Amino acid sequence: MKLKSIHHIAIIASDYNKSKSFYTQILGLHILKETYRQERDSYKLDLALNGQYIIELFSFPKYASRATRPEATGLRHLAFVVDNVDEAVQELRSKHIPVEDVRVDKITGKKFTFFFDPDHLPLELYES
Repeated sequence: MKLKSIHHIAIIASDYNKSKSFYTQILGLHILKETYRQERDSYKLDLALNGQYIIELFSFPKYASRATRPEATGLRHLAFVVDNVDEAVQELRSKHIPVEDVRVDKITGKKFTFFFDPDHLPLELYES
């Protein structure tokens, strides 16, 4: 088997409309398709970044909370590449999104920082 790429990342939202707004209005992801699945009482929102399908955002009437801190096993965070971390931080803060202080990766020398989606999923911005 030879893996070619990541197809998508699935995220379950506790408040679908809040998360939909966050990922589209705050982060600027593009909606490819939104489907309501009546048999599951669930929405599935397909989101793209620069034309590439990357996230499935789900709603479910029953869900389990995710442990985020201290470090929990499983998915640690999602990372997005930006040209300028400092500018991205300013933009997020102007939209009232709390962002951690910018740090420098000791291995690569690149700037990075973290913030959280509405369900406290850690998201990283990493400078290209």
